[in-house]
Amino acid sequence: MSLRDVGFFVRGRINAGLSRALNRRRAAPPAAPAPLGQVLAGPCAPHALLGLLAGRANDEREAAVAAWLRARGVPFARHRFETFEGRGENFVVEVGSGDRVLVLIAHHDAVPGSPGANDNAAAVAILLSLLPRLGRLAPPGLRVRLLFTACEELGYLGARAYVRDTPLGGIAGVLSLELCGIGDSLAVWDAAAPTPFRARVTGALEGLGLRADEGYHVVGRIPVFGSDHRAFAGAGVPAYGLTIVPLREADALRRFVLSPGRSVLMHLVRRPPPFDTYHTSGDAAATIHPAALDRVSRALEAIVAAA
Repeated sequence: MSLRDVGFFVRGRINAGLSRALNRRRAAPPAAPAPLGQVLAGPCAPHALLGLLAGRANDEREAAVAAWLRARGVPFARHRFETFEGRGENFVVEVGSGDRVLVLIAHHDAVPGSPGANDNAAAVAILLSLLPRLGRLAPPGLRVRLLFTACEELGYLGARAYVRDTPLGGIAGVLSLELCGIGDSLAVWDAAAPTPFRARVTGALEGLGLRADEGYHVVGRIPVFGSDHRAFAGAGVPAYGLTIVPLREADALRRFVLSPGRSVLMHLVRRPPPFDTYHTSGDAAATIHPAALDRVSRALEAIVAAA
């Protein structure tokens, strides 16, 4: 156990406790989750797949991802972990073959008291919906690894356990999907330093006709918020977050996420979308924009093809 692990443990417990307390105060009657059998038998489209996780408890969310993969006949590996911080199960799907690996991550857990639609059922739905197309999108020599992590809300615990237990050789880059269901402008974040992987990502977005600072934004390290890619970045792998946000809120969002003091204060007052529902009881499937899911899906298709 390292001092860094203790720091993650404390941060995770504060995060969970604050979310539980605030959501208890704000709580509206939660919408019942979609019947699991209906989702498993339904279409393989992002908006339809929101119901796989949204509104379910974390153990049910974890089981639902495995159930969907089994129902669709998708081979996957399980990575179980247990530490003093918590325990859970990551799921790994490999598509393609080759020595170069692109890792795409979506965590399947949510904070207490939140339906967890934008954080992070939307991202899981997007990656699952991509599965039927990934084989033909990946260029020769590239493997695409989909990693569905547990316990991201506990200081990226699932991703840290995976990085600790898994050889990382051959990984060309990592993207973790966060808040992928509200907005019209993509953000690649924690991406301050230029790297060949960052250049491929931005080149793929520009190939879709997206313009820098309009259709997509490249943002440096964000002080308060983070995600699973940071476990890989800490091991020296090029790794960034991928999010979609409303373009009209871009300036307000930059001020919010890049100013730790402002973020803490605004957490209790007004936060710009998509953070207005982030970690709250309002993060429901009804708030998700189908067009945002489709835009992120198209961006990932281009990134895979260019990787």
